[in-house]
Amino acid sequence: MNHTKLYPQNYPRLLKQMEKLPPFLYLSGAPIPNDEYRFLCVVGSRKYSDYGRSVCRDLIAGLKNHPVVIVSGLAYGIDSLAHRAALDHGLRTIAFPGSGLDPAVIYPREHYRLAMEIVRTGNTLVSPFEPDQKGDYWTFPVRNELMAGISQATLIIEGGKESGTLLTAKNAADLSRDVLAVPGSIYSELSFVPHMLLKDGAIPVTSADDILSALRFDLRDKRSDETAKLLARAMRELPDDQIVVLRELQYKSMSSSELIENLGISPKHLGIIMTKLELFGIISESHGVYRIGLNS
Repeated sequence: MNHTKLYPQNYPRLLKQMEKLPPFLYLSGAPIPNDEYRFLCVVGSRKYSDYGRSVCRDLIAGLKNHPVVIVSGLAYGIDSLAHRAALDHGLRTIAFPGSGLDPAVIYPREHYRLAMEIVRTGNTLVSPFEPDQKGDYWTFPVRNELMAGISQATLIIEGGKESGTLLTAKNAADLSRDVLAVPGSIYSELSFVPHMLLKDGAIPVTSADDILSALRFDLRDKRSDETAKLLARAMRELPDDQIVVLRELQYKSMSSSELIENLGISPKHLGIIMTKLELFGIISESHGVYRIGLNS
């Protein structure tokens, strides 16, 4: 595997903001993407749940077609799932393996093929260690800090009490970067780290739009254009009783009781209409209030 050696004057802008810069970085694969991209560090539990796996895949799938780079550590669990999801959905990805980049020492060894696929698909492996450096107890904290340092935000998906994800989140906070956390079940031990971070002020993530907002993408124009197209289609295709409700909601959000009073229909009939409109994807509901807009 060919390596390129990078020195601090050529580091990405965000890395240069770190107080303790590594004297060099080794790269395999493509150069690190430029500042047109936003970098998201994704870390989580080594032993993830079915929920964690689905969340990781779905959130990253929702970033498709945006200039986002998924940064992670090639490790067991959420890290490798994040790289895989990025590759599957055409997103750029950068892996910090916690070792040197020589094939004989890539860590973990079981993810060597994933590492080679990252390189082969025009993505990047990065290491602050000499190429023959094996993964050791002291190498992983170093790479975790760099993962947080190169990223505008760090997303935590599951983590138990002993999880190292907490250290990566602390690295991000110390660098004044946004920390994002996915809420989990109150009955799951894997919710310990994200729930603790949320109590400390982390940004809750329940959709890909939450991530895009944290990465400072402006979603207003995109969503309004999509909503306008869907509304025009709904006005052509839906039956009259549903169109009447849409016209009522077109310029103002309303509760069920307001719609019932304004339209003079029964609660049961309104419930059927609203269910169909939600399935069509043209309305959304929050705290009992309906509005026209794309469902998240």
